[in-house]
Amino acid sequence: MKNIPVAAIDDDPRAVLPIATDYPPGCLLDWHEHRRAQFLYAARGTMVVDTDDGTWTIPRERAVMIPARTRHRVLMDGVRTASLYLEPGAVPWWPSACEVVEVGPLLRELLLAAADLPVGHDLSGRDGALVELLLFELATLTPVPLHLPLPMSAVLRSLCREYLMDPMAGVTNADWARAALLSERSLTRAFHREIGIGPSAWRRRARLLAAVPLLRDATVSEVATRLGYATPAAFTHAFTRELSMTPSSLRVT
Repeated sequence: MKNIPVAAIDDDPRAVLPIATDYPPGCLLDWHEHRRAQFLYAARGTMVVDTDDGTWTIPRERAVMIPARTRHRVLMDGVRTASLYLEPGAVPWWPSACEVVEVGPLLRELLLAAADLPVGHDLSGRDGALVELLLFELATLTPVPLHLPLPMSAVLRSLCREYLMDPMAGVTNADWARAALLSERSLTRAFHREIGIGPSAWRRRARLLAAVPLLRDATVSEVATRLGYATPAAFTHAFTRELSMTPSSLRVT
């Protein structure tokens, strides 16, 4: 099934609905939720998923597992998806919060094959076996570190949301403390209490995650300069240490 809104077939009795969709660059799917759980896979392009709890960055060959009834929005950058919409009862092991996972060659081919299944596909024979194998593969996935948590308090959350719009290196804890009418020590304590890391570490991770969609079209040197790193080597070291992958692995060749 391709380029079909899930709402049009959500009442289908099948537990798994595979849908592939093409999105133009810069397409924003504003805040919404699905009755079913969603496995949102980027076969091409980069996605950024926001929920009330944080933000997840999904480059090509990764996917995000979104629980049912999770309010979210998605920024699509030239994305072709191969999604699965799953009845919650069919995946009782589904995570309770969004998780980004790696999609290996077998799962990728299964997702692309499932996208060619017609509406009302046969649950027996090959079609049913394909869906069963997909469910088996999904249950074996482990998350990768492409998540950025958001604080619960309104003031800190506002600072973080604003920074995500322009994650530059010049912002300091002192800047945020003044904006929040807190001392730097109180600011740091509040961050650790609410999300487990300090504001400086949060901003560093935000900058590195902001690099993921940029690396689709720009060179490592260009992204390093744009995000305020002194050298491409310094950027590559920080990126690899924080996200467990190299910037060059995300370049489109």
